[in-house]
Amino acid sequence: MDRTAGRVPLFSDRREMLVAFVTALLLFVLHLAWYYNRYRDFVSLPFYYTGGTVLQSLPKSSASNHYMILKILTDDGMKIYTKTYRKTDLERSRVRLQLFPSERISFADYLRGPFVPSRIKGYSRRKKDMKALLLAGIGRQHADPEISAFYQSIYLATPIPQSLRSKISSLGSNHLVALSGFHLGILWGMIFFILRPVYRFLQTRYFPWRYDLRDIGSFALALLGIYLWLTGFPSSLLRSYTMLLAGWAALLTGIELLSFQFLAVITIVLPVIHPPLVLSLGFWLSVCGVFYIYLILHWTANAGSWSMKLALLPLGIYMLMLPVIHAIFPPVSPWQWLSPILSLLFGVFYPLSLLLHFFGLGNLFDGALQALWNIPAQSIQKPLPLWTLYLYLALSLPAIRFRIPFYALFIFSAAAAAYLYVVPSA
Repeated sequence: MDRTAGRVPLFSDRREMLVAFVTALLLFVLHLAWYYNRYRDFVSLPFYYTGGTVLQSLPKSSASNHYMILKILTDDGMKIYTKTYRKTDLERSRVRLQLFPSERISFADYLRGPFVPSRIKGYSRRKKDMKALLLAGIGRQHADPEISAFYQSIYLATPIPQSLRSKISSLGSNHLVALSGFHLGILWGMIFFILRPVYRFLQTRYFPWRYDLRDIGSFALALLGIYLWLTGFPSSLLRSYTMLLAGWAALLTGIELLSFQFLAVITIVLPVIHPPLVLSLGFWLSVCGVFYIYLILHWTANAGSWSMKLALLPLGIYMLMLPVIHAIFPPVSPWQWLSPILSLLFGVFYPLSLLLHFFGLGNLFDGALQALWNIPAQSIQKPLPLWTLYLYLALSLPAIRFRIPFYALFIFSAAAAAYLYVVPSA
């Protein structure tokens, strides 16, 4: 049976595809030109005043001083980094800034979020909003500050301490902490399965002509939109939510969702909407992750049951992403092989822990988390040569159409794993 039966391809022919991509490219260039005009105006000013909200405050030190690096969302929509020697914790505070731009800030830096020297002219504590109240509620359920920070991060996208990040990185589980489409998918399913029995009960009595998947799914997306606002629109979550919306629209309109055409369109359209994504490493890693998920599902469509494929999918993704991750991030630890297992367990742990926090029982898994983080997880710095990444990505594209390159990707990743985890470091 054709797995795409009943689904409409995104483009009817290559000419239609070419017109769409050229149009997207022109729109991207125009939007990028608008950003460049803003950039030129910004760096030409000797100084200017603006307000902003401190999103993150990171302690740093030099040989003679201690200072803080502040990540700030300004009132005109820019994300900047600046330095202060104030000892006051300014995280989540409103600040009044005098910024000192200069020509030394490149256009690429401007798009990523530039470091701008500044003077803080004043600050005020934000009134406790819903997010602050939720963070406090989570914190009260845990005695260990690292565990509090972990839950606050996976629920509300707050930063975690560097010490905890190192432990999580040694376990190969950074993707479980940074809110993404994985978390949104779990939340969507959680909302759907909680509401569906109630909806079915009402549907059979009052509106039997309605379609539960469409109604509950759309309502779940609306709730996730509120959740996105509550978390403060972190870029990784905003990107994932946009992809989720596009996928939902494709599902409702009968467009083939699990197609490389659809992924290519999303990958092009998102930078058209927000050009700084072109320089976002997180964006390209998420695109790679979705690409390899599609690739595995594409070549295993008729192999085994869905339950078996879902169980093996985390291992397949881990293997196919291994050459990409380790060409960019050098830490290597044998405990990173726990990542596929932890990814599977997280699908149960995440919604269950959320419900436990709702009922004031959030500390139930604290002992297990502490035991996991206390596993000796010394890592070494051993990056893959960058040329291997280029070769691997070049091999990935023909794997869309041909089975042999698909198998070759696993051979490549197995060789990379042997080099990283078996061959002794020089």
